[in-house]
Amino acid sequence: MRRFILAALAAAPLAAPAWAACPEDAAVEALARSLLANQPAQPLAGMTSLEHGQCAQDKLVAVMVQHWGRPVGYKVGLTNAAAQQRFGVAHPVTGTIYEATLRLRSGAEVPARFGSVPTVEADLLVRVSSDAINEARTHLDVLRAIDQVIPFIEMPDLVLAQGMDGPNLLAINVGARLGVVGEPIPVRATEEFAARLGTMTVVMTNNERELARAPGTALLGHPLNVLPWLAQDLRSRGERLRVGEYVSLGGFSPALPTEAGRTYTVRYENLLAQPVDVSVRTR
Repeated sequence: MRRFILAALAAAPLAAPAWAACPEDAAVEALARSLLANQPAQPLAGMTSLEHGQCAQDKLVAVMVQHWGRPVGYKVGLTNAAAQQRFGVAHPVTGTIYEATLRLRSGAEVPARFGSVPTVEADLLVRVSSDAINEARTHLDVLRAIDQVIPFIEMPDLVLAQGMDGPNLLAINVGARLGVVGEPIPVRATEEFAARLGTMTVVMTNNERELARAPGTALLGHPLNVLPWLAQDLRSRGERLRVGEYVSLGGFSPALPTEAGRTYTVRYENLLAQPVDVSVRTR
């Protein structure tokens, strides 16, 4: 995990990386206030690269851990070509997830307006069990370095009223805020289990209709492909995945606006002998 983040909690003002066009502390602090007040914010101005967005994200996370708890892992966004094209980015992006992101359990009830721009999407978590994840290349390598696959509804807060692009998506920490966790599934490091992850179907419904349906291959061709990509992305910034951290693998559905009075359910078909699911109610 980003070790400098914890050190930054004791520092004021926020430490600013040296590259140009990193947003000023005041701009990031205003974004944080919007998140805490559940009010949409304007995009951060002057960012022309993903590096600028990453700089802003590092500052934002250093503020938000004081409210949403310590970092417990990462989320990977833009894990399919359509999402990448929408944001003008040719690869996925990484955010940090907080203790609050994983606090809720299946069946929980949350306000429909839990955030500034509240959304819901079908996702999937894994838990890292070996440092070997940082060198994993094959699907079996990855399975040997994780011990749980966990049904997961992510509830991102996209916060910006307009002007969302790649740098601003990174700046808002890829929307990480809330999530709802299902019953963990023990990992089996076998070709069969890897194949099931790739051929499963993930379905999201509300209590009225089906909202989205996607194959396991929707995430970079296979859900397990996300972890080597993430390890490489972290390595490029001098970071590593650590034992006990969680990784949100990405959206099997678009991030859809939450509506009050709904029960959102994500069902994973053909992953196990019987479908497994996770759900959340909104009020």
